[in-house]
Amino acid sequence: MDRSRTHLAGLASPRAWMAMLFLLCCVVPALAQTARKPSPYEHRQGSDAAPAQPNEGPDYLSRLDSRAQFMQLARVYNAGTALEMPHLIFVIDRQDAARIYYINTPRFALHEQFVRRQRLVRSLDKATLNAQYRDPQRRFLFGTLSWQRDLPGYTYEFWEGDVLSAALLRQTDAVVRASFREPIRFKTNSTQHEQVASAVGLAHVSQEALLREQRFLPLNTGRAEGRLRIVRSEAQLRTLSPRDIPVLDEVPIALAPVAGLVTQRPSTLLSHVNLLAKGWGIPNVYIRDAQDALRQYDGRWVALEVTHNDYRVTPLTRPARTPSATAHRPVAANLPRPDLSVVALKPLAALRARDSSHCGVKAANLGTLKAVLPPAARVPDGFCVPFSHYQAMVQRLQVGERLRELQRRPGFGTDPDVRRAALAALRSEIATAVPDPAFVRTLEGQWRGQLQGGAVFVRSSSNSEDLPGFSGAGLYTTVPNVTRAEAVAKAVQTVWASVYNFEAYEARAAAGLRQDAVAMAVLVQRAAPSDSSGVMITRDPFDAGRRHITYISAKRGLGIRVVEGKRQAEQVMYSAWSKAVQVLSRSAEDTQLVASAAGGVREVPITGSRQVLTDALIARLAKVGAATKQALGGVDQDIEWAVVGDEVLILQSRPYVDRSTR
Repeated sequence: MDRSRTHLAGLASPRAWMAMLFLLCCVVPALAQTARKPSPYEHRQGSDAAPAQPNEGPDYLSRLDSRAQFMQLARVYNAGTALEMPHLIFVIDRQDAARIYYINTPRFALHEQFVRRQRLVRSLDKATLNAQYRDPQRRFLFGTLSWQRDLPGYTYEFWEGDVLSAALLRQTDAVVRASFREPIRFKTNSTQHEQVASAVGLAHVSQEALLREQRFLPLNTGRAEGRLRIVRSEAQLRTLSPRDIPVLDEVPIALAPVAGLVTQRPSTLLSHVNLLAKGWGIPNVYIRDAQDALRQYDGRWVALEVTHNDYRVTPLTRPARTPSATAHRPVAANLPRPDLSVVALKPLAALRARDSSHCGVKAANLGTLKAVLPPAARVPDGFCVPFSHYQAMVQRLQVGERLRELQRRPGFGTDPDVRRAALAALRSEIATAVPDPAFVRTLEGQWRGQLQGGAVFVRSSSNSEDLPGFSGAGLYTTVPNVTRAEAVAKAVQTVWASVYNFEAYEARAAAGLRQDAVAMAVLVQRAAPSDSSGVMITRDPFDAGRRHITYISAKRGLGIRVVEGKRQAEQVMYSAWSKAVQVLSRSAEDTQLVASAAGGVREVPITGSRQVLTDALIARLAKVGAATKQALGGVDQDIEWAVVGDEVLILQSRPYVDRSTR
């Protein structure tokens, strides 16, 4: 799998909310995928900090007989927005005949505050507090009761790291139903909660189910001005300009720079297009039935504003002066200068960070990881074709002169269709040119000698991707599962030619990068017959402060479809503190891609469970992600992985680029 555009030979959200959460030594709440519920622990000065929202009413009620009583005690986050959610916390004292306290939550932000103020215990030290989430014989049960607007209905829940037993869940359910007048369901916040609820035979609503009901999901916050366009066909997609805000049915496989982005089908956060939107710094949002909801603005100039809890479209009386207030800011005055003095093909095992000057960051990072990750994970063997060979091809085919000639053509600079056609012609010239015989012999010798002539993926490792401010995700082509000697050289030329992919050219132009400064090294790497594969980020992509979270997306088979984003992948979040796994979505795929014996890939049906990853494998992946981040300088990483049997493979790691406005 690769985050670049893949050359396929032979092939044609939701809401979840957490309870007041506590961790073992440092008690910190965990937010779900779209929740932006402020943490009392992040803002308090001590465990008995002053309440944030004093209100009238009693400290607690022993039962709730009306909506009015619930709202009297509730705290409402994101009031008046798409993510509005009233909730209150409750305590069950199991030593006092299982007495329940529905707590005035604006007055008492934390369960522990209430327990102390009511003098239910003489002391509540750290160990005693932690026991209320771990000990099956605990005295107190600390939970949250919420109104879920998108269900609609009430739910009760516990912190993701609460180690619920069957007996504790049965008791909670009985007490809540006896004291709460409205119908209510248990909401699971971890796979452990789901397992306990199923064992008890208790009907419940999962976090994944709530996410499916959500009508709004902010994939990247920010503000843009542009022309809103309802896009219903591939032909319309090809006419988009940097001044447009397209409203798409689903996330496309590739996209040239635009001012903002709206989709009406849920997608995987780590698809190429969603990552590009992060790097471009443009607003990007999922809105259910968006094409109908925004139809009145089709063809009009608007301002699109996306925040963490809502979106707004405002008509403008004039055309936008710039594509966006935040989009496509230049990220680098110059691309890294390639070192053309290195000619020898370099095995991955010999590469380290310093070798990015002649083999690109992608290959250099993999060389570093190949040395440090075993035995927890390994990097498939491979070798790098340095920049110097690309440069030799450029000079032999006079690519620079050809590009300058194309750029002088009438309409090239102003008409995307003219530019697209011209770049396609240049790519064809490069991809179909007769290769240098000496280079072909060298390449075949390395492939047979080092990799025993086995199947390989041929991938880009340019000087214009995997950079701190410019990820280049999905811009260049990957040729998967190459099995024949003559096809290896052809695949290298295909990757070289992808420098002039239309979306790559447009993205570099929008970022202010010189087109003639691009150099392409190529990574030839053993193919991995993946049982499952995907991408992970070494932090919460929805909350930059939550560094203990690993976000993982996964599908069965080769991971090409994870990054294409056409159908939703399995998405989970793992907390290194609570050790809990939260499921945001299961894979929506009916088929998977596997390597074909004749080369390329083929599609086969998926049988059995839609679940891709076990909790144990998720924990392993998170540990490998943390080691990868440490090995690459402590910078949060966007990592591609695969699993073959019981082995974890790392296929790529690049800095995670997030330029959303906060």
